[in-house]
Amino acid sequence: MTTERLLPPTAPPAYRWRWPALVALLLGEAMNLLDTTVVQVAAPAIHAELGGSVSDIQWFGTAYTLPFAVLLITGGRLGDIAGRRRVFVLGVLAFTAASVACALAPTAGLLIAFRAVQGAAAAAIIPQTIGLIKAMFSGDEMSRALGSIGPVMGLAAVCGPVLGGVLTHADLFGSSWRAAFLVNVPVSLAVLALSSRLPENRAPRRPALDIPGTALAATGTGLVVYPLIGADVTELTARGWALTVSGLLVLTAFALQQRRAAAAGGSPLLEPGLFTHRGFPAALVASTAFFAVTNGLLTVVVLQLQLGAQASVLAAGPSLSPWSVGLALASWAAGTRLVRRFGRRVMPYGLGVLLTGVLACAAVYHWADPDHYPRPLLPALALVGLGAGLFTPAFFTLALKPLRPQEIGSAAGLLNAVQQLGATLGVATLGSVYLDDAGAGGPAASGAAEAACWVAIGLVGVSWAAAGRMGNREA
Repeated sequence: MTTERLLPPTAPPAYRWRWPALVALLLGEAMNLLDTTVVQVAAPAIHAELGGSVSDIQWFGTAYTLPFAVLLITGGRLGDIAGRRRVFVLGVLAFTAASVACALAPTAGLLIAFRAVQGAAAAAIIPQTIGLIKAMFSGDEMSRALGSIGPVMGLAAVCGPVLGGVLTHADLFGSSWRAAFLVNVPVSLAVLALSSRLPENRAPRRPALDIPGTALAATGTGLVVYPLIGADVTELTARGWALTVSGLLVLTAFALQQRRAAAAGGSPLLEPGLFTHRGFPAALVASTAFFAVTNGLLTVVVLQLQLGAQASVLAAGPSLSPWSVGLALASWAAGTRLVRRFGRRVMPYGLGVLLTGVLACAAVYHWADPDHYPRPLLPALALVGLGAGLFTPAFFTLALKPLRPQEIGSAAGLLNAVQQLGATLGVATLGSVYLDDAGAGGPAASGAAEAACWVAIGLVGVSWAAAGRMGNREA
């Protein structure tokens, strides 16, 4: 007879298996980012084999990030209720099964459906990480454990695009792009093997699930995003406008339902106290616009390299390395030194570097020979990565600083959800701007990529304006 390793959330932890268990959590975090970046690089090859509408290339990513975004907070609450280790393990099992299903998908439609299941599974995995780390570590050890997430994610960001290109090009056993999903299987098995070392941990007071709120948020967001995929975003059809307006109405109903739930003493999906802080709504806008830029631009770069410049998938993956390396190095520098020394001033500096990088990308697409590999794009992408890496640690530090301790968990979950929502909107909007005008390649494709860059520049401006309203306190 075995006893369950249950650590009360308030007890000082001295858990003997904490370091192997931490590896399981870090691998789970990295698996999510790897899957996203690997599939982004492989998406044109997937479309070439499975066929279907060209907008399916966007759906291969959006079908993952959309359920991930709207279910993140619910996934965190499931961990509070049922136990974080239990939900983490079930999420990894579901993610593994969905990955195998994606690899075996015979049609684009089924692949998109299985990607949605992957996204929902990731929403069960990721929110458990912080709670379990806090259950296993204390003091300086907890700081080191939490600090290890950044470097691991940076390494995943560097390896993901390269791995996507290598796996797809290698065509192992005739698997082609399917290896991009099968690579999740050994990683998942390693996570499951190590997860036996995780302690069980729950919230001291179990919150209720907000099923109506989750349904309204998912429906409203889906209705807003759907018309943007594969559409001319400057000339939406009457049906597209009708869906968009319907989505906004559903999201309005969601806001009213959240207010009523809070007034009735229930457990709304969103913590209402967060919106009493002047800077927090601005932080949500800044985050949405910022991650729309980074994820949308990444999609456009991959598409232009493979569909416009006719680069192979093996060349396209490593082409993103300057972006990933710049992101990893700048995140490390900002998180360990710059934010502590310069505070909130790091945010506008980061956005300035990001803006410079996007402007450089637009210049490359305007002037470079569309029939040759755009080598000047590489330093431009490095600037984009450096800017994003400088902005992110400063942003999250300032966004969370003025909040009360009991609000931190809800705020972090909401910021992560908005991050994924921004990624979804960026892929939908910038991807559509590119695909609408890319044509058969050549100058038309370069012009379409340049147009997408100008949309991204506008979104950087939105993020800059919103970040400026987050408060004047030093981070």
